[in-house]
Amino acid sequence: MVEKQGTGQANTEAPLPAAIYAERVTKAFGEGKKKVLALDDVSLTIEENEFFTLLGPSGCGKTTLLRLIAGFDQPTAGAIMLRDRDISQLPPNQRSVNTVFQDYALFPHMTVAKNISFGLEMLGKPKDYIKKTVGDMLALVKMEELRDRRTDQLSGGQQQRVALARALAPRPQVLLLDEPLSALDYKLRKEMQIELKQLQLETGITFIFVTHDQEEALTMSDRIAVMNAGRILQIGTPRQIYNQPADRFVASFIGRSNFISVEVLSVEGRRARLKLSSGREVISPLPDNWVPRGRVTAVVRPEYAQLVAGSGDEGDLQGVLENIVYLGTDTQYHIRLPDETTFVTRSQNQCQETEAFEDGQSVSVVFKPEAVQVLRS
Repeated sequence: MVEKQGTGQANTEAPLPAAIYAERVTKAFGEGKKKVLALDDVSLTIEENEFFTLLGPSGCGKTTLLRLIAGFDQPTAGAIMLRDRDISQLPPNQRSVNTVFQDYALFPHMTVAKNISFGLEMLGKPKDYIKKTVGDMLALVKMEELRDRRTDQLSGGQQQRVALARALAPRPQVLLLDEPLSALDYKLRKEMQIELKQLQLETGITFIFVTHDQEEALTMSDRIAVMNAGRILQIGTPRQIYNQPADRFVASFIGRSNFISVEVLSVEGRRARLKLSSGREVISPLPDNWVPRGRVTAVVRPEYAQLVAGSGDEGDLQGVLENIVYLGTDTQYHIRLPDETTFVTRSQNQCQETEAFEDGQSVSVVFKPEAVQVLRS
């Protein structure tokens, strides 16, 4: 993830209003028994100059929300603000918002330069302004040498850059990106993730990015909204979403997770004292606005747990090693616990051989107390 750096100077200017503010937005399709809620009472604030990602599985409502911001659909209820202006019912051409689609929607018979200039010409911009802006955009996406080539003669990555340049040329306040990297191969997609984040930093434009790819979201985003079934389950930085998931869906959708049943012994402030199945006790942070009681579910990430030989009392959990999976950069160990659930640990492979384990071996799992995160029921 590329993190923004401060200037070291005091900011004396008044803060800008939020780039996008959605207030209790609902979008329904159909009527009566066929009515489907694509968005269910969604509220969120996206700050100026932020790279904000809507993340979730297919059908969760993320693209619907993007279309409402773009103006391609209107909300059934609620309001969408662009800075301090209500744009809920405005047509797309009256919003300072542009969209980069999954299929890029370029004009194949036009050159790169003409694709970029087309929108500016439709807006009636002066020729000198168009010429300078096209040059600036070509330099921004590093396509100067290909300005006169037709877009149907370009690679997928080059076409994606043209689509970005065309969308950025009118200098919108907000740029919407609807899974624009999904058609690229893995290596090119990884390269474009870094380039896209750098482009957002250079332009200072608010980017709202839609994806179902968790790694993509973690790599590029300043903040992420995890969505499911038309609702936003959690909003936070990549580190917050990964290390402090609010509920089981978020924990399972972002990265690999181990879910364990724990008993809540006491709660003090925003921390709880928990008893593991082995009888050991740990102190864990709690999700906001929730006080757990009785038995609850907690999550431990595989990389935060360590495997040790033997089933001694020093382990937080004990079990039998069932499977060893070598993945090159690291190795995964699958342990069968006494309650028949599987717990996975992951260790990074070093140059020299680490301690050898064998299938069927009795082992213990150890982890720091802060690695245990209680989840909302």
